Order: sequence, then C-alpha cells, then structure tokens
Amino acid sequence: MRYLVSVAVTLLTLPLFAAEPPKGFAPLFNGKNLDGWHGWAIHAKGGTPNDVAKLAPEERAKKAEEWTADAKKHWSVENGELVNDGKGAYLATDKEYGDIELLIEYKTVAGADSGIYLRNNPQVQIWDWNQKFDPKNPTRKPHLGSGGLFNNDPKSPGRDPLVLADKPFGEWNTFRIVQVGERTTVYLNDKLVVDHARMENYWGKQAKENPVTPLPKTGKILLQTHGGEIRWRNVFVREIPPTEANAILRKHDAKGFESAFNGKDFTGWDGALDNYEVVDGSIVCKPKKGGNVFTKAEHADHTVRLEYRLPPGGNNGLAIRHPGGAKHVATEAMCELQILDDTDPKYAKLDPRQYNGSAYGMVAAHRGYLRPVGEWNFIEVTAKGSTLVAELNGTRILDCDLAKVTEFKDKTPHPGKDRTSGHFGFAGHNDPVAFRAIEIRKIGEKKDK
Repeated sequence: MRYLVSVAVTLLTLPLFAAEPPKGFAPLFNGKNLDGWHGWAIHAKGGTPNDVAKLAPEERAKKAEEWTADAKKHWSVENGELVNDGKGAYLATDKEYGDIELLIEYKTVAGADSGIYLRNNPQVQIWDWNQKFDPKNPTRKPHLGSGGLFNNDPKSPGRDPLVLADKPFGEWNTFRIVQVGERTTVYLNDKLVVDHARMENYWGKQAKENPVTPLPKTGKILLQTHGGEIRWRNVFVREIPPTEANAILRKHDAKGFESAFNGKDFTGWDGALDNYEVVDGSIVCKPKKGGNVFTKAEHADHTVRLEYRLPPGGNNGLAIRHPGGAKHVATEAMCELQILDDTDPKYAKLDPRQYNGSAYGMVAAHRGYLRPVGEWNFIEVTAKGSTLVAELNGTRILDCDLAKVTEFKDKTPHPGKDRTSGHFGFAGHNDPVAFRAIEIRKIGEKKDK
C-alpha cells in the first residue's frame, strides 16, 4: 500500500516540464541534447540484438557510431522536447536496465506508429487510434488504442490494451510502465491498459524440450520511429530493487494461496527436521547437513510460490510431488526443481539439466535470471498434470511436459516423473540455503493460468 501511495503522489506532483526528476527517479533525457542515447537500426540487416551480440566490441562500437550518425539526421531537441521526424534509426539508451518503472510523455500526429522497446524488445505500442479496423489485417487493431504489447502473440494477455486511453492529437499522453522480469504493467493517462502481462521475446529462439523464449535479464530502452513525427519529454526511470520486485510479483494473482509455513516452527512439516532450522522466519538447511523436509499435506495440481536465498555455491532443490520419507527426490518425486548458485565456478561443467530452475536430470531451464548471491529470489512453480512451469523473479525459465521426456542425465531412470500427487518440500545438500514466505494454491476448475 505504501508503494501505491508513493506512486500516486509521484504522478500527482509530476510537473508539466520537469526540471528535476520525481523522487527516486533519474532523467533519461536532459532536455538539451542526445547525451545518454545512441542510434540503433535494430530491424536493419545485422542489427538485431542476436546479430549485435555476435560482434566483437570494436565492431559493435563501429555499428553504434554509424547508427547514431543516421539518428542525428532525424532526431532533434526543440524547447526541451525530443523530436523525431518519423524516419531513421531508433534511439537507444547507452545504459542497460532490468526491473524498472518508466515515466514518459509523448505527443504524435495522424497516421504515426511508434512504440517503446524494453530490454531491446518490441514493444509498448503507440498508435493513431483514429484508424478504423481493417478486416484485411485482423491482428492490427489501432482503434483499440495505445499501450498494448503489440509484438506478443495476438491471443496473449496484454497484446491489446484493456481500455482506450489515448488523448486527442495535439495533447500530451503519459505512460507509466512497470517492468519486473518479463512481466509488464502499463498505465496510459492514469488508466490501466496492460496488467502484469508477459512480454514475449520477439528475438527469441525456441528449444525442443523447453520452448520458452524469456526476455533477457537486462537491456536497453528504445524509442521507435515509424511513419510520422513524434515528440517525447519528461523521460524518467527508477530501478526497482529486489525486495520491491518480489513484493510486486507476490501481490499479483494472490487469491487462493495459503501459507505452508508459519515462519516460527515446523508445524505441518515432516522429514529430516533435525537437519534444518528456522532462522528469522526462514527454513534453513544446517551447514554440512541435508535430507528431505516436506509438508505433511499432499498436493496434486498446484502452484507454489516462495523466496529463497543462496550462499556462495549453495545447492538445494524443490521437491515436487514427493512420495515422502528419505526417497530420492530427483528420481522418485515428480521432479527435483534445482536450486543452485550456478554462478559459482565449481559448477562450470555441469550437465545443462543440473542448473538452477531445471527439472533435475530431465529438462534444462534458461540460465541467467538469478539475483546476486545473498539476495532473495522469488520463484513460482506450477505442476499441472504432467506439465511443469517455473517463473523466476518474474521470468518464465521452464515450461515443459515431463511425460514427453525420454532422455535422462546419465541415463538414470526417473520413475517418479509420472506421479500425480505428493508432498512439497526441500532436498538439502549440505548448504545453508534459506526459504521463506512459502505459499501453495490448489489448482481448481475455476482458478488456473
């Protein structure tokens, strides 16, 4: 609630021409020149993020120099406003950003088409909303208004705005965009138009076993130019700290979750409890101890959400549909979802199916989404039928069907992968990994994603 009040005060106090950024925000545009920005012809041949990532640093710098020279032909500053004539390279921030809150105002003209890229990815859409629906282009819906995630799949949440919130031409529009992981929330002129929707990775490539294409953890903010003049002003950004990001993720879609741990003792838990302890509201595996601890209750289709903190090189696992007792979690449960500081050099040569977030020994998760060692990560795992989905810090890193897995690490059988019910818990491996705020929701007929 305090966060929402703070945001409301920020929006109410934002001046028409802000000489100073709102409290907690930093300016992205200084009102005078293009300092802090460079050109990026992101849709030109060789200009995609995947192409640029393959370049040597000196080649990358040369490309940016060429694109910036082109951008300066079409971008200018007038009366503290950033102006584009509808042509040329896009503008990209020099700095990369992860979880952010972005405030930005724009004004455009009839027939224009623009947008805001987040983490190098298209885009929060800006339309001429006066255009009529064209049945020849049924996925193009400018009449619904701006703010939607236009490059998402046409049937996905957030692709089209929830309401029409655009102002008439000649008036300034204000965006407030909150990006946590790949979850995007957009307010246009104080109206909610996208509600915590997943921004799909336009540049991603799918894998066979885990066909998700998450956004990169960080990336640049880009201002698109396309077909008509657009003006920008009052461009401010605030980097969201991990504690706040976790709170945002936990608040969304919270209905139906019940606490599975009281933060005080092991009431409702079973297993090797002597090898664990409760410290500051968290379940912590004792150093040089291990074994399984798990809820006394069993769970069929369910979603579990919790926070975990890793020490350097820390190793543990989430027991999903575990049969109980000392049974081997990785093979006898539906799966062990790996919890691992896979940034530690000692894990450099593991099987990909052993890294953090993976269905251990079966399906590899996407890497690179852990917070730094010592910070709390937020993870949400859904087991429905034979499928398993894991979202780490707001980014979906695993989406698989274990019934289709036929190849296993070291060719070790996993007889438990077809279990339809079991206990939830932790599989300790001698490291003081901490878990807190553990909540579980049963998946019913009326409540599921």
